[in-house]
Amino acid sequence: MAKEITFTFHNGIEIPNIGFGTWQIPNEEAYASVTTALENGYTHIDTALAYQNEQNVGKAIKDFSLAREDVFITSKLPAQIKGYEKTLKAFDETITNLGMDYLDLYLIHAPWPWDEVGKDCTEGNIQSWKAMEQLYNEGKIRSIGVSNFSERDIQAILDTCTIVPMANQIPFYIGRDQESLLAYCKKHKIVVEAYSPLATGQILNSPAILEMAEKYSVTPAQLCIRYCLERETLPLPKSTNETRIIENSQLDFTISSEDLKILEKIEDVRTK
Repeated sequence: MAKEITFTFHNGIEIPNIGFGTWQIPNEEAYASVTTALENGYTHIDTALAYQNEQNVGKAIKDFSLAREDVFITSKLPAQIKGYEKTLKAFDETITNLGMDYLDLYLIHAPWPWDEVGKDCTEGNIQSWKAMEQLYNEGKIRSIGVSNFSERDIQAILDTCTIVPMANQIPFYIGRDQESLLAYCKKHKIVVEAYSPLATGQILNSPAILEMAEKYSVTPAQLCIRYCLERETLPLPKSTNETRIIENSQLDFTISSEDLKILEKIEDVRTK
């Protein structure tokens, strides 16, 4: 793994600085992929009820030689589930799927259902957050957070709830820095987790990234993941390929400030 070992949430809980993402990894493949990740030094595994792979993610972790307290497990409340009781029920389903007694991090997957992006679900999010605060206070979750939340979405939580989110998991990669949101989260001591650090592979053939990766004698993927760390975000690369799983964690190099400025000027692939 890279030199940085952990990020620390504002409640003192430490989270490994690179997570193994399992989005789009089918349940039948999740066992082998998570096992490979654990075998190669990953101790932070990210899943979600919506991924429909929690059962085999949990089984892989339980079957591996590491003690439960040595593996950091994240899961998420489905985006369409809003409300106090519904959140408690969904959490119970996740814990049952994983076969675990507690979660290290539980996130609201999105502020709105995926088929209604932008819908105002403020009251539902507040009620879900209050349920998560209860689970946190009961010791069933060690840390709680959100995902895909804007400044406005987070502020609604801050205005009405007791606990400040520990994390906000957002799409973050070269070309999509989300500077305003990043600064907002930093102000409130919210760790930003960078999902899709490779922009689902779309940035790996960028001439500028290819050239710089060659300069550092690393793969384009390694450069992109290292960039997230340099920007003080926590990357969540995913792969089912053993070679890439290993490479994605070999980040023992730094990007110079001059080269960071070059990478920061690259345009978002979505705008092209």
